[in-house]
Amino acid sequence: MKIILIFVTTLDGKITKWGNPDIRTWSSGDDQDYFDAILSDTRIIIMGAGTYEPDPVIPVKKHLYVVMTRHPEKFKTREVPGQLEFSNEDPTILINRLEKEGQEKLLVVGGPQIATLFLKEQLIDELWLTLEPKIFGTGGNFVMEEKFDISLILLNSEKVNEKGTLINKYRVIK
Repeated sequence: MKIILIFVTTLDGKITKWGNPDIRTWSSGDDQDYFDAILSDTRIIIMGAGTYEPDPVIPVKKHLYVVMTRHPEKFKTREVPGQLEFSNEDPTILINRLEKEGQEKLLVVGGPQIATLFLKEQLIDELWLTLEPKIFGTGGNFVMEEKFDISLILLNSEKVNEKGTLINKYRVIK
């Protein structure tokens, strides 16, 4: 299974505008359309509780959303079998369990704690990064402060609007 980490960021590497987690307030409509299309074409989507809680996903049969949290019991009443689950599993164990479904790809969509966890465990195969032509100076990063030395190879880069929004797809060199 191909595991893809997907984020939108500013040119200075921020994924939040001054700490506001709602990327739809500053990312381009082109990126939002791109993200929505990828989501609609993907069965398994992993996110952290911090990404889930501000704007909870509505479960649909064609997707399995897995929300990583230290306290899955807190969300027990929201679970929908086969569509929305909450897990505190080790990422490697989670991936092994999900691979048994025979899916071709899995998206890791946020936030920084989950991205860091999956990168640290060397589980990410590709990074799909939208670069918005903005600079915020202050905001969150898509990884936590950790020591990484991850090399990538650019697979594709596409300019998607007049402003210069770029969608870059990289393969992680393992």
